[in-house]
Amino acid sequence: MPDPETGGVLRRAHLQEIDPRTVYLLAKLRQDVFTLEQHADDADLDGRELEASTVLLWIEVPDAEPVTGGLERQPVAQLRILRDPDGTVHIGRVVVRADRRRDGFGRRLVRAALDVAREIAPEAVVEIGAQAYLERWYGSMGFETTGPLFLEAGIEHVPMRYVHPRD
Repeated sequence: MPDPETGGVLRRAHLQEIDPRTVYLLAKLRQDVFTLEQHADDADLDGRELEASTVLLWIEVPDAEPVTGGLERQPVAQLRILRDPDGTVHIGRVVVRADRRRDGFGRRLVRAALDVAREIAPEAVVEIGAQAYLERWYGSMGFETTGPLFLEAGIEHVPMRYVHPRD
């Protein structure tokens, strides 16, 4: 359903359910932000999207750019939800296109991811390796820091976790 203020539509799917043109645009968005903008030095595509339990969430907005391959909407924000064999849920690869970072898409995606995590694993702790400069932002959504800074892809991160409140 579109957000009335931004026109952004939240999508949820497993990789094999997504139109190939959208898969391309999701990969391009991550490349544009992680590789070109942030100069990450690890490969973004690590195979985890191919796992049957991985869920992708993204927000699309109306877009007339020719790069969309005929699609009426283009992804501007996305993340993935991973499930480990021990039941731990990870939110990762959180990305928002630079020109849309003040539109609330990141917060909307993370909150949706927490809802999905609760749906697929109600008792699971949700972990995230947050870019260090976003530690307070994630904290504002209930994540707690669980350890010291570490480098991932040449970028400072901090381990954080979210425990769903009991109803």
